[in-house]
Parts: sequence; C-alpha cells; structure tokens
Amino acid sequence: MYRTHHCGALTEVEIGKEVTLSGWVQKSRDKGFIIWIDLRDRYGITQLVFDNDRTPKDIFALAQTLGREFVIQVTGKVIEREAKNIDMPTGGIEVSVQDLKVLNTAETPPFTIEDETDGGEDLRMKYRYLDIRRNPIKENLIFRSKVTIAVRNYLSNKGFLEIETPYLIKSTPEGARDFVVPSRLNASEFYALPQSPQTFKQLLMVGGMDKYFQIVKCFRDEDLRADRQPEFTQIDCEMSFINQEDIMQTFEGLTKHLLQELCGVSTGDFPRITFEEAMRTYGNDKPDIRFGMKFGELNSVCQHKEFKVFNSAELVVGIAVPGAASYTRKEIDKLIDWVKRPQVGALGMVYVKCNEDGSFKSSVDKFYDQEDLKNWAEATGAKAGDLICVLSGATDKVRAQLSALRMELAERLGLRNPKEFAPLWVVDFPLLEKDEETGIFHAMHHPFTSPKKEDLEFLSTDPAKVRANAYDLVLNGNEIGGGSIRIHDKATQERMFELLGFSPKEAEEQFGFLMNAFKYGAPPHGGLAFGLDRLVAILGGKETIRDFIAFPKNNSGRDVMIDAPAALNKEQLQELSINTL
Repeated sequence: MYRTHHCGALTEVEIGKEVTLSGWVQKSRDKGFIIWIDLRDRYGITQLVFDNDRTPKDIFALAQTLGREFVIQVTGKVIEREAKNIDMPTGGIEVSVQDLKVLNTAETPPFTIEDETDGGEDLRMKYRYLDIRRNPIKENLIFRSKVTIAVRNYLSNKGFLEIETPYLIKSTPEGARDFVVPSRLNASEFYALPQSPQTFKQLLMVGGMDKYFQIVKCFRDEDLRADRQPEFTQIDCEMSFINQEDIMQTFEGLTKHLLQELCGVSTGDFPRITFEEAMRTYGNDKPDIRFGMKFGELNSVCQHKEFKVFNSAELVVGIAVPGAASYTRKEIDKLIDWVKRPQVGALGMVYVKCNEDGSFKSSVDKFYDQEDLKNWAEATGAKAGDLICVLSGATDKVRAQLSALRMELAERLGLRNPKEFAPLWVVDFPLLEKDEETGIFHAMHHPFTSPKKEDLEFLSTDPAKVRANAYDLVLNGNEIGGGSIRIHDKATQERMFELLGFSPKEAEEQFGFLMNAFKYGAPPHGGLAFGLDRLVAILGGKETIRDFIAFPKNNSGRDVMIDAPAALNKEQLQELSINTL
C-alpha cells in the first residue's frame, strides 16, 4: 500500500494515528537538527517533520538528500503542530516520520511548482506535465471535470442518449479548412477530421434516436487567432419533434443548472434580442450586457451642421462612458490613439465631456452648440460626469470599431466582473450573408439551417431578406453555444445548396447521403452545440481557454511539449502514396 491517506486529508482527528503518505516534495527546510518537508499530491499538502530525537538516524540522513519534486513515501505518526497554519486544511498537524522511501528522484524543475511561478507561458507549455502540478492549472482541470459530469448528469436525466460519431469522415467544402488524414488502404484518398458531428447527429434523428448528445473533439484547420485551438471540444446536442422554443428552454435550463451547481449563481429567464438589435445596440452579435454603454445613433442630431466628417458618414454613433468626464486631455488622446490602431481601424474620435454643472465641452465646439450636445447626451443616455465617445463611417465598420472601444473601456473601468454572469439569447440571424467581392452567398451558420417559415417566399425573390431559425447563447460577451432548427425536407435543402453555389452534381457528391436519408421520413429536428472549452473558462472566472485544457496547442497550432506537427519519414510517405518530391 503506497498510502493510507492523501496529503489533504489529515486533521487533528487523526492525531496519534500511524499513517502512510506518498507524493512530491514541494519544499524542504533543513535546520540541521530538524527538517520540515512539505509533501504534495493532487489533494493538498501535509507537513512532514524529521528530527534527531524521534527519527531514526538513517531516515534523517536520507531526508537530507531529498530535492524538490522527488517522489517519496513516508510512514509516521500524526502529531499536533506547534505553529498552526489556519490557511491550510492540514495546518493543525504534521507527520513525525519514522520510515522514508524514495520512489523516484527528480532533476530540479525548470520553473517553480508554485501558484505564482517564475516560468513564462512558453516554458510552462513545453513542460506542461509539470505545470499541471501547480494548483491553478490543477484546479482548472478539476473544475472542467465537474462541468462535464454535471452536463452528462443533466442531459441523461432529460432523456438524452450519449452516442459517439465517427472521427474519420469525408471532407466537405463548407466552413473552415479540414484537417485531412491519408488512407493507406485507399491510395490517394483522404479522410477528414470533423469540424462538428453536424450531419451525423441529423442522421441519428432520422434514425429515431430523438435526443442525442456527445462531448466530442472537433477540428478546424484555420488561421489561429488569440485563444483559439485547432482542436476543441463541443457539447453537441440534437432533438426531434421540437421547435426553436423547446430547444432554447432545454439548454437555458442546462446553463442555469451549471451556474447554480458550479458557481452558486441563480438567474432568471435569459433576455432575448434579435441579431439586428444586437448589432444596432452593441455593434456585435455576442454583446456583454454586464454593463451599459449602449450605442446611441446620432445621425439625426449631428448631420445638420457644417462638420463634413459627420455629414458624409453613413452612421454616426456614440457611447456614454460612466464617470469619464474627468479624463484629462492626455488620457483622451490615448483613447483616440487606441481606436486608430490597425486592429480597430478608426480614423479618429470625437468626444464630449458632460460636466457636473450641466454644461458640455467637446472637441467639435466650433460646429455644435450646447443644445446640440444636449441632444447627443440624450441619444446616448449620458449623465453629468460622463464622457461621450463618437465614431463615424460605414455602418458595419463603425459599429465594429465602437464595439471594440466599448469593451476596452469596460475593461479599463473594471466593469467586466468575472464573478458576475449575464447570459442572453441572440435570435433571428440572417440565413445568408453575401460576399461583397464575389456576390456569392454563404450560410451564416451552416447549410442545414432552416429558414423561418414566414420568410420562405424570399428564398426565390430576395435571399438576403431570409432570417434563419437560429439562436446563439451568449455569456459575458462570449458565444458559448449556438444552434438552429434544421432543414428536414429534400426540396428546401436542394434550394439551399443551389443558393450557396452548389451544382446538383456537387450537392449529390458532397451531401447525397443526407439527401437520400431525407427521402425516408426525416422528423422535424434541431439542436445546439456548446463550446466546452470557452464555457468552462467563463464559468471558472477566466476567458483564457488554454488554462482549462490539459495539453493545449500554442498560438501557432504547435504542441511544443511533444513537438507536433512533425515530418514523416520517406517510407511512411510512400506507404501513404504521398509524393515525396
């Protein structure tokens, strides 16, 4: 037996008992006549004591040789600790060691295994197995496990079946690039790794499974942005004989359950806004509603003077920044520089200070009087002491720019409290979006999303007007889940493929298996997929998903620990019928 207790279990109740513990040496303090060692395992830390009076001499000598991260086993008696540590669960006791075995030695680790480590991110990712020993990462992985268990229990209790779908599938042209896998037995042919189990879960509905879920790995070979992973995990779900309201109620219930069980937070019914309202009010389709700063459109109250910048703009829009009228000119200039960065792309920013005495001071006083600026304040909801920030330009661009500024200001003002949770649904997305350069339509979600029944007539006359039977679940400014009611009849699906530029032959080659399935009685169905990595991070009070993934890739998509991806040798390439020239 390697241990009778783990290192977080012992309290004053066990005083006088003989115990055996195993773990890693966290730190050692040698005073010559007495040695204290902190022994660590997954569950906690227990202090060990070796001294000349009570410890056998050979054991004491061996204890003097122990280094950090040595793996050891000790046997001894639990005694009361003289200097108690009330911050530790085991802080009232220590173990007087009578026997010591070194189970494995260890080199000095490249960074300290402490909550506040001296290791940078690149170094810690290279030695991720050591990083996992640190409490912050360990606790994140434990939390992730609790989330997945809670999800499985909730969905199982609601009648969902957990069913696995294939990882080796067929490549399709929709969405991001596929990761492909060469087939040795079928020369010059390739499997693809799934970007999602979308078509398979629809086929399960055709098969009568009614309620399906899967916690599944998905893969996208796309250019990586900050905090994106080439492989990620979804809570993938599908239901039959339901409508949009049924699905939203089911997964709102799951989200409420997770917030209550894991965060101790109770929430009422989630608010709902349309895609159009989200873009008009917040400038993006995943708004953070923990704070205000809603957009105020100013065209009607600012395009009547001789300020050409505003007069020529498609949209003039502003936000009221609470309490920021006290900003100095230097601080405001820094904000202007921030919005001019290439990542944001604004040409400049107009500002108005709402003074405590009810007057206004702006950067465009030459063109606008106090009455004008009062109208701006009313349009943006600004109060005395606030700062109005105004951008102008093409509608889509300026909304995105002001949205970025809104989030940046909220961060600076401490308005994004990670312990506060503000979920909402965004609904009524456009079914299609047109590429400005090519004029070709693309599915905003995916090609299997059903149009709203009341918009079906526009599929033939004005496809851009068609709204999708789709919904996104947003939490604290992040999309944590999204889904739709699916097309379940062959004719509508064929029309959808036609709008997306597929010829009948291409549609048959790529999705013939799904179209054939629809011939045999496909039920009305729909579903939703949560991004598990993002969901866990937000519930855990963070937004960095890497810290909640056991072995993540870096921003270049590399696993620096195992050095992947890596080249294959010539023999492997030849066996796979891959040209080595």
